[in-house]
Amino acid sequence: MSLWIIFITAVGLSMDAFSLSLIYGTLNMSKSKNQTMSIMVGLFHFFMPIMGYFLGTIILKYLPINPDILVGIIFITLSIEMIISLTKEEQVKILTSFLSICCFAFTVSIDSFSVGIAYGALKNNIYLSSIIFSLTSALFTYIGVTLGNKLVKSFGNIATLLGSIILLVLGISYLF
Repeated sequence: MSLWIIFITAVGLSMDAFSLSLIYGTLNMSKSKNQTMSIMVGLFHFFMPIMGYFLGTIILKYLPINPDILVGIIFITLSIEMIISLTKEEQVKILTSFLSICCFAFTVSIDSFSVGIAYGALKNNIYLSSIIFSLTSALFTYIGVTLGNKLVKSFGNIATLLGSIILLVLGISYLF
């Protein structure tokens, strides 16, 4: 898998963190909370795909399935899940503690666990991919909270929609 595909995947995975951090940015949190949130999202986007990768290799050992089909199904499922989340009205709660920031980071990083499973199927370099996912998501989160201070909340849905479209296109490309 090329670096370009890994980076595009990282951008798609980072869009939910971006859109939610954009919304949190409109709440004018402290700069230290913004930085902590960005670092935690980056850390979770590093470790979740690695855990998924090893689980994926175990699954494929016992379930013989074409890895490209598995990757396509996972990406399309994530894309559909992201699109469905756009229709839900979620109330934004202030991140008041380190634990709540960790919960936020886990929530926006769970999709990278599934991508890790898919990467396990492809025998891709998970460590390089995880580093790219981590840096991209941390950067997108920080940009999101920074821009959130300046932009309206409705932009978050556009970012989520863009991320879901990226994953959908990648998923379809793996199926064909």
